[in-house]
Amino acid sequence: MRFGITIRDCMYVRRTLALVMLLMIRTIHLHAAAIDLTLFTTYSLETRPPGISWEVCGSTLQNSGCYGIGNLGPFGQVGAMIEGKPTQNVHNGTVARYIYVMDVAYQGNGVALYIYKKVDTITPSSDSVSVTLFNTVVLPLTGGGSAVAFMAANPKFLFVGTNQNGIAARVTKKNLTVTQLGAVSPELGAITADDYGYVTVTWGPSSSPSFQVFDPNGEQQLTGGGGSLMLDTIQAIQPSAVP
Repeated sequence: MRFGITIRDCMYVRRTLALVMLLMIRTIHLHAAAIDLTLFTTYSLETRPPGISWEVCGSTLQNSGCYGIGNLGPFGQVGAMIEGKPTQNVHNGTVARYIYVMDVAYQGNGVALYIYKKVDTITPSSDSVSVTLFNTVVLPLTGGGSAVAFMAANPKFLFVGTNQNGIAARVTKKNLTVTQLGAVSPELGAITADDYGYVTVTWGPSSSPSFQVFDPNGEQQLTGGGGSLMLDTIQAIQPSAVP
């Protein structure tokens, strides 16, 4: 009996090893750290004119410091802000994300959502930052100088509203379609979300609160009475602020 490896066996082993290496490389890329992991953006409220200033600082492979500064606006009155999830292109060295700004005094008592696109182009020595207005969406909400804004998001949707009435709205991030959510009571009290993309819209007043829960696909999953809220792992919620 002879034992050995044929040329065909060697070719099979080589193909198998090549496939394993390709899968390993893809897995490494999928789990690679974000290329802007050591960079951060701070935002500051400006009053004259009403707007937001931003600044990008941190470090790259070779340098540290601040790399970009700019402004968003002007707005009537900034009610709430949130960033979208980043999308990175490792080959081009870019990270793109959207910034959503809710203006609760748009042309007086209106409410509008300003969407900005922020792109960081990162090299070993620097970060070139670009922030441009992508779109403006007028919302079916009531605002004003005394309006309090509520906003929460998951990967697919934004849920927004104010305390001026019981109307809330769901905005689809992909195409910016706006769906009005019916008023459960005369006053909206809170919009909160968890890390899995579930969102709770809570209505008041505190004497008879109610809520609705929406899943990551924007579908209503639960409705009931009480001042329910959701928590995430980043930002604390004050239960006393919820009806």
